[in-house]
Amino acid sequence: MERLRKIGLSALILFVSGQIAFAQTPPKPEINPEDLIERLFPIPEDDIDYESIYEVLLQLYLNPINLNRADYESLQASYLLNPNQIESFFKYRDQHGDLISLYELQAIPEFDPVTIERLLPFVTLEEKNQRIKSFWQRLSEEEQAYFIFRHRRVWEQRRGFSPADTSSTGRIATRYLGDPNDLYLRFRIQHARDFSLGFTLDKDAGEQFTWDPTTRRYGFNFFSFHFHRYKVGKWKTLALGDFQASFGQGLVYGAGYTLGKGAETVPTVRRSSVGILPYTAALEFGFFRGAAATYQHRKWEFTALASFAPRDGRTREALDSLEDTNNLISSFNQSGLHRTPSELATKNQFRELSLGGAIQYKPVSRAQLGATFLHTAFNRAWIPQQRRYNQFEFRGRSNQLGSFYFNYNWKNFLFFGESAFSASGGNGTVIGMISSLSPKVDFSLLWRNYGKNFHSFYGNAFAESTRPINERGVYMGLEVRPDKKWKLNAYYDFFRFPWLRFRLYNPSTGYEWLTRLSYRPSRTLNAFVQFREEQKDRNLPDLNEPATPYRSQAIKRRTGLLNLDIQLTNNLFTRIRIWWTGVNFGSNSSNGFMIIQDLRFAREKWKITGRYALFDTDDFDSRIYAFENHVLWTFSIPAFSGQGQRYYLLGEYDLSRKLRLYFRFARTSFTDREKISSGLQEIQGSRQTETTLLLRYYLNR
Repeated sequence: MERLRKIGLSALILFVSGQIAFAQTPPKPEINPEDLIERLFPIPEDDIDYESIYEVLLQLYLNPINLNRADYESLQASYLLNPNQIESFFKYRDQHGDLISLYELQAIPEFDPVTIERLLPFVTLEEKNQRIKSFWQRLSEEEQAYFIFRHRRVWEQRRGFSPADTSSTGRIATRYLGDPNDLYLRFRIQHARDFSLGFTLDKDAGEQFTWDPTTRRYGFNFFSFHFHRYKVGKWKTLALGDFQASFGQGLVYGAGYTLGKGAETVPTVRRSSVGILPYTAALEFGFFRGAAATYQHRKWEFTALASFAPRDGRTREALDSLEDTNNLISSFNQSGLHRTPSELATKNQFRELSLGGAIQYKPVSRAQLGATFLHTAFNRAWIPQQRRYNQFEFRGRSNQLGSFYFNYNWKNFLFFGESAFSASGGNGTVIGMISSLSPKVDFSLLWRNYGKNFHSFYGNAFAESTRPINERGVYMGLEVRPDKKWKLNAYYDFFRFPWLRFRLYNPSTGYEWLTRLSYRPSRTLNAFVQFREEQKDRNLPDLNEPATPYRSQAIKRRTGLLNLDIQLTNNLFTRIRIWWTGVNFGSNSSNGFMIIQDLRFAREKWKITGRYALFDTDDFDSRIYAFENHVLWTFSIPAFSGQGQRYYLLGEYDLSRKLRLYFRFARTSFTDREKISSGLQEIQGSRQTETTLLLRYYLNR
């Protein structure tokens, strides 16, 4: 009877919504990376690792969530639903059983059309029992098996690619070792909750394409490989090759999965324990290389990992007999660039051994408890040169780190936290909550405290800085939906740095707030206005005053954004965006302005996206970041400063069922300079032109 009742309910929903009564699944819209980024990504800054965040998010969303098997953690990790909607979903599923159609989402209280539309690309009800086939047969027949080849190049000659000349000292000036072509090759075959196998090859512009085992270069400069199996008996995950880990709130294992402060002001403050993840990015740091496994037994999960990975770093000789006679590591090289002899000398200079794991326990479906541990050892001592600001930074050959964390859902409240301790005696703590105070109001609160001697190499917790160290702060986020057309997002974050920082030689405080008011009267029109203000301290320029060698002053940056999206027809989309910035630093002030016009026209087999933008800023402090459409799974948020124009054209075309072509032409033309950039990146001229070509080939389509 229950099954018949559900079929009748589903049929009624289909009838009311004007759909075909026998449809089991509504047409799935394609994932729009731009909308995803606009909603989830942090406010653009120089020191954020966008590429890694984008890659992890993309892989999560490429594996759709089975709503009939989903638990609290998987829905919370997606950032697609607020606590009230998650609670409503599980109440509905508990009362009525499994969903038989995605149209049934319309019957769940708190699920409005906008939420359902946003949810559809990332969820499924299908449970294909492929396990009756052998693993090798499933692997050979998998549709999600593809090759990607990408070529990028800046066509104006940079100084680093010009013929070497002789400097005034008589020595030959440094130049790049390789050509200006940026090459990227990826293979990936995956099936959600079954397996994932792939490799990534990458050569940056300026790097040599060469076979040189002495420098561990085998054609491409970087090679990454992974092989993951899921749900093999009681083994939840088995991983070989390159991988990342995410547990708790990211104090020990952060996996590059840090969204932080952005226009989505409530759910993104919380990290998720998604466990072991394949590493598929081309960044040459921040991942483990070895093996990992997660064993599931009733309400317990046990994860163990072992990694022995090469790392880039600069070496220096021991300064006295008290230091190790071997070369010391004075700094890490996290750029991944090996274009010059100096950069190449940093490649794989030391080895990093990592041994660790995690234990998770779910006493009930709404609660999760866990503990983590990570031991890291280097084959050379890491001794950075002594500076005023880095007295409490890590020094030595090994580090140990452990933590305890929890998550608990109570009605419309989600409580979470983690506390970690490093061998140095430092500790870090994050405690927060997310709540739906009413069907129209969501609220988040987070407090963090990271000691100045808290050392976590893979930590990526919520922080104003790029690392969870030397910081205290309180964040409050709010989302208000007075009706279906209007939405208000806002946050306020107050932070304090108890010790000195790079280029800031005194303890300091700061704050940041953002407000965004959105208006969406229909599916074809979306508008919002956004304001943001941030204040931090910065060292004043050296005034050669011995009595006060280090002085700082607050720098305040204000940003405004006006956005209008219009879906003119089913095939034609346009966007108008206006940016404004204002910066005050002491008696100096500067401003910036940018206006953007986007157009997108799509047909069944092809799509064209274009942009024309004008920008005018007084200096680099008043620069403006603007997200740009790019070829498949390629990320771009460039910063614009000075005066000029920016335009690009992106085309996509299906050459066949298996092969899709992407091509992008982009150019920036300046009106206030005759050269661009500096050093080996310098271009003599006022414009910079870049092309990108990408081919994606599916093996089994």
